[in-house]
Amino acid sequence: MDTDDLGLFGPGSVTWKVHEEPILIVAGLRSLYLQALHPRAMAGVAQNSNYRSDAWGRLVRTATYVGTTIYGTTAEAQAAGRRVRARHARMRATDPFTGEEFRVDEPKLLRWVHVTEVESFVSTARRAGLALTDDEVDGYYTEQRRSAALVGLDPDDVPGTAAEVADYYRDVRPQLRMTREAAETALFLTAPPIPWKVSLPARVGLNLGPPRWAYLGIAATALGMLPPWALRLYGGLGLPTTALSADLSARALRLALAAVPRRYREGPLQQAAKERAARLTAA
Repeated sequence: MDTDDLGLFGPGSVTWKVHEEPILIVAGLRSLYLQALHPRAMAGVAQNSNYRSDAWGRLVRTATYVGTTIYGTTAEAQAAGRRVRARHARMRATDPFTGEEFRVDEPKLLRWVHVTEVESFVSTARRAGLALTDDEVDGYYTEQRRSAALVGLDPDDVPGTAAEVADYYRDVRPQLRMTREAAETALFLTAPPIPWKVSLPARVGLNLGPPRWAYLGIAATALGMLPPWALRLYGGLGLPTTALSADLSARALRLALAAVPRRYREGPLQQAAKERAARLTAA
């Protein structure tokens, strides 16, 4: 029954180990910078999303979805996936270069969004100081094929190891470029309209805090953690010193977030999942 269901992953998974990290707020932003470099994927977002007028609402919905797939019951995760598939199935967009109309749930586009997201999560956590072996990184990618299936992807068509992710990026890079929409999105991500206090709902359990300078620091770290080839597309140099500076910033931020009491860092979904796991262990 649901009260004893640990969902798609569970306490022994690499996924739970990675997503325990509050530093993943940087990873989420990093993935958006990456995703914007795919012209077709960016067109799908720009032509179907109100992210400019409801940026924080979209952030809340995305964070809730990810939290549900990671910590919800199996039924909750599957229901969330059905809602996303149904929403995507209705969406169409026009290719900015060919004028072709396409579905936003094309497997190639879904795969791009999935890979950039999970690669950002695990690489950011590791670079910020989370101890992960190479086998654990591969394990994370393999586990996340379950999340890919929720949005309609064939798990066998999704990279399941770090080497496969590297091969995927190498294959897709010729399709990436800096477009006007990508530049505008990157600018918006770097300096969005921020209320004095941005607090996600209790179900997510994440407080981003009041100061704009704090967000700008997070955005700068996320940009600095992009792969060198992505930084060059954004007009940067992609130097080793850039990556080192971003890594040091991420490590400092991770230490700062670790000092925040756990009750403020964990939302109800995560707490409920841990309670279910504790009950099963006790039984």
